[in-house]
Amino acid sequence: MKVTIYDGMSTIGGSKIHIQENENGIFLDFGMNFAKYAQYYEEFISERTARGIYDLWRLNLIPRLNIYRRDLIPSDIADEVAKHPKIPVNAVLISHAHLDHVGNIALLDESVPIVGSPMTMIILKALRDTSRGNHLGMELPYYTPRNPSNANPCILEANSKYYVSRDIILTNEIPEKGLSFLSWLANVELAKKKGKTKSIRPGKVHHLEEGELGFEVRAYSVDHSIYGAAAYIVEGNTTLAYTGDFRLHGKNGEESRKFVKAAKSASVLITEGTRAGRGHDENVSEKEVYENAKAIVEEAKGLVVADFSARNFERLESFKKIAKETGRELVVTTKDAYFLHAIGLVDGEHHLSGLKVYMNSKAKPEKWEEWVFLTYPEIGITPEEISRNEENYILCFSFYDMPHLLDVMPDGGVYIYSSSEAFTEEQTFSFLRLWNWLQYFGFEVRGFSVDSEGRPIFEKGLHASGHISKEELEKVIDEIDPDYIIPVHTESPEWFKHKWGKKAVLLGDGESWEV
Repeated sequence: MKVTIYDGMSTIGGSKIHIQENENGIFLDFGMNFAKYAQYYEEFISERTARGIYDLWRLNLIPRLNIYRRDLIPSDIADEVAKHPKIPVNAVLISHAHLDHVGNIALLDESVPIVGSPMTMIILKALRDTSRGNHLGMELPYYTPRNPSNANPCILEANSKYYVSRDIILTNEIPEKGLSFLSWLANVELAKKKGKTKSIRPGKVHHLEEGELGFEVRAYSVDHSIYGAAAYIVEGNTTLAYTGDFRLHGKNGEESRKFVKAAKSASVLITEGTRAGRGHDENVSEKEVYENAKAIVEEAKGLVVADFSARNFERLESFKKIAKETGRELVVTTKDAYFLHAIGLVDGEHHLSGLKVYMNSKAKPEKWEEWVFLTYPEIGITPEEISRNEENYILCFSFYDMPHLLDVMPDGGVYIYSSSEAFTEEQTFSFLRLWNWLQYFGFEVRGFSVDSEGRPIFEKGLHASGHISKEELEKVIDEIDPDYIIPVHTESPEWFKHKWGKKAVLLGDGESWEV
């Protein structure tokens, strides 16, 4: 078995791990490397989608391989791409629906199927539905076919009459409603009485046991800060385990422990090491976050704003519970509502029960937004209604929602920051901007503050990391006791070498190792 790390060994994110035996190959994730993208791009500058993979290829932001969608290769680099290796890619095993693990999969050859849990596929589908299309990486699981422009063949136009879905291989069974959602679109639903509109041409949907991947693949549910996360054990001539991103201290930590027990059969362990470079870093559990946030809300006067990571539905459910127990109502964004509807199609829960959905000031709402309010007409709430009774609500807003607060114009209140710390200079600037907004509205801020030099200082106890701690990771690796350890998704690969010596295999981008 040959393992090649094409990206993500020494950065947190961008994981692209290839496994090959003879003519069979699979990728373990194929993510967007935000650290590398940030060298060239920021919020208002990104790759030109009309040029397909051209910009990413030129800037070395994707591996130099001949494995990409034919409709994304413009004529001026077609010959160059064709000269690079065409490695076998039978499928991509997706660990979870964060872009640093899936954000470049949409670029891969259209024949490559994607493997993941039903919840991950539903979340990716909802993310695709609600995205504006600034990144080609958002085109998952369905994409827009492109054709060379008649005026300039180097320009790729998205003028197809339909979308195309990749073939999907699910790690376990999905309810019929969830299966239907994978090829359903709100714009089609709304246009039934208005004539034809653009729809999805569905691909095949298989179960993992039916897929012919060239390897025996077993998937295991693990705990992370997004629903649907999975780890994998891959068997060929040797047995390899891949953790994806995982933790032991979340609500579903027992699922991670089941994977650890199963992974004892693996001779090669590929593991994340997000927190490996940090000092003693005590875990804060989701239960502690709930208890600490509830204590703040119980004492709060006026409006409460809760800020947590996008698609962290476990945290959202905690604040929903807090709202109910403190006599408030939780108000979520339309995008949150769409996702909650979608994940309910998998787990059977009515996640929108007891919630309100914020009706923002928008001249022309997206079709999926229209659909939310047509389907759930009783849950909409206007900024004026919130403003009249601010003490009755917890509003789920983040930095990017701040302009909408100008319609509410809260008279003080409490802002609870319940997300990760800033790790880059740009993130630090964002916190300073956020601080300015919060000061303007007169909020009492919990979760972070800004010092005299404009640097954010974070309060412990209001955020639970999605990643396993260094101390627990060491115990997990010792328990699995693999012959070889390959670290990824870490800024401290040398920690693994220090702890496990020759058993730790450190691979740079594009480097291979055989066992």
